[in-house]
Amino acid sequence: MKKKGAIAEYSQERLEDLMRVYNKYISLYKNVRMTEIYNIVANSPAQRFWVSEKRAAVVIYDIIKGNDPLKKMIPTKRMMFEEIYSRVMKLREEKPDLSISKLCEIVTAQPAPCFYLTPNTIEMFFSIAKGKKRKKQE
Repeated sequence: MKKKGAIAEYSQERLEDLMRVYNKYISLYKNVRMTEIYNIVANSPAQRFWVSEKRAAVVIYDIIKGNDPLKKMIPTKRMMFEEIYSRVMKLREEKPDLSISKLCEIVTAQPAPCFYLTPNTIEMFFSIAKGKKRKKQE
């Protein structure tokens, strides 16, 4: 299991991807509440799975071994790893010579159907980013 307080890889790239989607929808919807925008962003396709290849490989190895790392995960993370596992197993049938690590590297770089984040988490990310931006300007 990932340790509490661990630094997420790709956090800056994920925030940029979130902002890309946010900016796209904020310009389309003039009179919409922010909670609705956060929900739209959360359910929009992401450029990739925002998890490191190494973390994905650890979780997928655990699932293959028969362990159940998913039962302790929050629902959004569980859904993400279920999707990654499904894609890895499908790709493994096509390319059986590749290692699980390599398969995870390929799969995590593919576009994801959503961000696997709650609207509240996205709101928190934006709030933190705005706070950092203000501090830099001071």
